[in-house]
Amino acid sequence: MASASLQFFAFVLALFGVFGDIIATLLPNWKVNADVGSNIITVTTQMQGLWMDCTWYSTGMFRCTLKYSVLSLPVYIQAARTTMVLSCILSAFGICITTVGMKCTKLGGDTDSKSHACFAGGVCFILAGIFGLVATSWYTREIISDFLDQTIPESRKHEPGGAVYTGFISAGLLLIAGLIFCTSCFKKQQEAWIYPSKQHHFPSTERESNGAYNLKDYV
Repeated sequence: MASASLQFFAFVLALFGVFGDIIATLLPNWKVNADVGSNIITVTTQMQGLWMDCTWYSTGMFRCTLKYSVLSLPVYIQAARTTMVLSCILSAFGICITTVGMKCTKLGGDTDSKSHACFAGGVCFILAGIFGLVATSWYTREIISDFLDQTIPESRKHEPGGAVYTGFISAGLLLIAGLIFCTSCFKKQQEAWIYPSKQHHFPSTERESNGAYNLKDYV
């Protein structure tokens, strides 16, 4: 019962991680730069994401432009795109597989099959979390290095946006969920190895006892 509850808790964490992963991938605020200008009334907020760049004006206008060209993008943005998409795909696979393998569901067949499915789903979550951490860490490193570079003007310097923090949190949730699923499967296997089946058959002793009773009958 405790293992089933722990698996359900890990599944909820994985769901939050998947939704956060998808949201972080689509959000345009990976980089944020607030340009006040000469007047506070003309303040603009420039945001850059993996797929589009957006500008928000203090007057309420909002304008976005899509990044159509892939080859013109910096390497870290291309890598972030690829790793975040892989993270979303793997986490979605993990949700489907662990749904079959959890103890609280009636899918997946016998206990061994469900245990293997849980382990496979946990591996998918761990890989998805690693890909998410690679994307957010590399992107954050580039933002910080540009911010500390004295040769770059202040107007071109950015700070990490909400999408980066969402990606970090989602990757952590996926890693925790994957570790819980994998360790729960390992515990089941260890219990099977340490505590084997208690039904022992001793055919030789049974035969001897039966033979003794038969001799008594004849005497």
